[in-house]
Amino acid sequence: MVVGVTTVLVVEDDPAISGPLSRALQREGYGVIPVAGGAAAVALSADPGSEVALVILDLGLPDLDGLEVCRRIRAAGRDVPVLMLTARTDEADFVVGLDAGADDYVAKPFRMAELLARVRALLRRRVPALMEVGGIRVDAGARRVEVDGVEVSLANKEFELLRVMMSRAGQVVTREEILAEVWNDPSMKTSKTLDMHMSWLRRKLAGARDACDGAAANTAADQRISTVRGVGFRFETD
Repeated sequence: MVVGVTTVLVVEDDPAISGPLSRALQREGYGVIPVAGGAAAVALSADPGSEVALVILDLGLPDLDGLEVCRRIRAAGRDVPVLMLTARTDEADFVVGLDAGADDYVAKPFRMAELLARVRALLRRRVPALMEVGGIRVDAGARRVEVDGVEVSLANKEFELLRVMMSRAGQVVTREEILAEVWNDPSMKTSKTLDMHMSWLRRKLAGARDACDGAAANTAADQRISTVRGVGFRFETD
């Protein structure tokens, strides 16, 4: 697993599905661990120390079926999101999957764009609605940002950038991962748009601190989001 990259466990025994799916996830900036069996999936995802952020789980597997895999993950106390893939289209089967602990399901055959949208939605749900680090407070539900108690007005992309960075405070977040989560546009992966928005965000955070504490705090605020050359950015925790 690569540090700073959101890791998705793909549990699918059909290489005609797991191969294209893994490549699509990697293009979106995710790290991918492909496995073909249920026992391996349980071992990788049920461990409390696992870095797996989401499980895409086929219902029909050669050893343990997807329902049993999901039950064992939940029995281990892991609340990692589980997106179930199933060739069954009966509503009762979907209900059984959700009752086993799945968060969502996609019926086969599926459109890749829809599945990727479900992945993004599940990962967004796991970000805390209220975050506070180093005097910066983000209320995702109200879309409100405060710096040392002073409310700061951010444009939509600036807000999403801050939300992504603060949700992984102290970790390096790659450029590819940020672009996939905030813009969801592969054509932007070599653009300067990210740098431009990051610069605006830094200036607004700095301006809010300056208003509170004077010019001395301005420099500290500018350094709150560090650039990790050749990789991405990190939201500093101290």
